[in-house]
Amino acid sequence: MTPHGQLAVRRPADVPLDSLLRLVRSCEELVTGVATCTREDILLEAGLPGYEDNSWCLTTPGGEVLGWAVLTPRGDTLQAGLTALPGRHGEQAARVLLCLLLDRADELEAQHGRSYAVSVGGVLGGDPVVPAVLQEAGFAPEAVTGQYDVDLTEPLLPLLLPEEAVLRGAGPGDTAELHALHLRALGAGPRTRDAAVFGASLDRLREIGGVAKVVEVSGQPAGYALAQGSPSEGRVLDVAVAPAFRGLGIGLALLTSVLGELRALGAVRALAGLDTGDLTDHRTLSRVLPVQGFRVVTRFHRTDG
Repeated sequence: MTPHGQLAVRRPADVPLDSLLRLVRSCEELVTGVATCTREDILLEAGLPGYEDNSWCLTTPGGEVLGWAVLTPRGDTLQAGLTALPGRHGEQAARVLLCLLLDRADELEAQHGRSYAVSVGGVLGGDPVVPAVLQEAGFAPEAVTGQYDVDLTEPLLPLLLPEEAVLRGAGPGDTAELHALHLRALGAGPRTRDAAVFGASLDRLREIGGVAKVVEVSGQPAGYALAQGSPSEGRVLDVAVAPAFRGLGIGLALLTSVLGELRALGAVRALAGLDTGDLTDHRTLSRVLPVQGFRVVTRFHRTDG
């Protein structure tokens, strides 16, 4: 345990999972007015390869978690998450955790003899702490995406697919094809270029009861969608469509399908993060799905190496 003033750095394994959940939900509520993070979200993050070696929490002497940082190697990019509770210690927590992230990035560069790009994703629009600390450290906004709060108690659109298209569940045998689609799909989201890391994330999603769907057109993989559910809330993690099959309604069909699966699991609402095509337009999506809320999420990248 390393002291930083009144705060202490701890490994997330030494912090109750519910404390991490409270931290993220408190930040969401303070910034956006709505808390959406679920226990399954935390479990999915904690199950990523290298999590124990590349994650830190900052706590008060009383054990309250004020910040959480995670670094995930994804090919030539180190993708990070940084959460700091707004308030008296917010900026201090964000700076300490960002230093730990960057120090670890330097260690990985020295260990592997290569340079890495570093990005920090999932930063909520309106966050009063993290964006300022990132920009102070030489990060700049790289991509802005939308997260849509979908009401699953309302009727969903009928599932419409183009001719010769088949929608089915994706199993372990589809991992290589899904990874190829992931790399080819257009969109602002980060790419997991390491096939082993991508496969481990899919395995973890299946372990916690997630949903994976794939569409094939004339036998060729055209798109996929990943989602996870909880007793009341769900999350659409990724919707990807190969460039050659865009504009055929495949993305909307995949989205509708996994939302229906989440509702069948008991979820009454779902948060869908989308960054491809017209689905990122709030008004367009609201015309075809019962969207009851919207928020902006930004990814930052380090500009000064």
